[in-house]
Amino acid sequence: MGTLNTRQKSRQRKRRRRRRRERLFWLSAVLLVPALLIAAALGIVRLIRGQGEAADGKEETVSEKYIAGPPEFSVELLDMNEYSRPGTALPEVRGIVIHYTANPGTTAEQNRSYFQNLKDTGETYASSHFIIGMAGEIIQCIPCAEIAYASNDRNADTVSIECCIPDETGRFTDETYQSLVHMTAWLMGRYHLSAGDVIRHYDVTGKSCPKFYVENEWAWNQFKEDLINYIETYGVDRTEESDAE
Repeated sequence: MGTLNTRQKSRQRKRRRRRRRERLFWLSAVLLVPALLIAAALGIVRLIRGQGEAADGKEETVSEKYIAGPPEFSVELLDMNEYSRPGTALPEVRGIVIHYTANPGTTAEQNRSYFQNLKDTGETYASSHFIIGMAGEIIQCIPCAEIAYASNDRNADTVSIECCIPDETGRFTDETYQSLVHMTAWLMGRYHLSAGDVIRHYDVTGKSCPKFYVENEWAWNQFKEDLINYIETYGVDRTEESDAE
């Protein structure tokens, strides 16, 4: 009888231990599954975020290639004067600003003359380092080592490019566009800039300039992509010096 009771008690103890183990197992499972789900979710978030940062970083990274030679341009520097060419040094170029002339049908030479005549009229402060005409011709008005009166708070660290337009839409001709891509890509290489350092006048002040790129964000994004592709296609290793002043 005593032996039977002992066996029964032993079996009961084993059953209790088994039930405790089962309860612990299910309790662990209940706690572990949510933890695994949370960890997996965090991993996915980190992966997505990392991919996004990598994609963003692609544009911000300065290319190992650069455009060695500039497009053809004529150097017609403005006379020194306080309204369009003050002669103030531009010690560091940290960006390139794209503009449009906002006066449809005018040529690069006419816009250059407007800047030149400000020394006599004194009606405003305005100029640009380069002007690109509707046939793709380029005039340099200000040395890149001096500031131009073009981009407000960014005058002190940017090079500006004005583009002529044929009509009120503000869209550039194909010839203007091709010269703009070449000139901008060359300047990027010269100053070790990325496509992210190329901005619109709009990005500085909110002014609708260049109009077509403000009203059509897709066109601005395409321009940035074309810059990167141009450098990848025509760029060379950084072994040559730039030619312009």
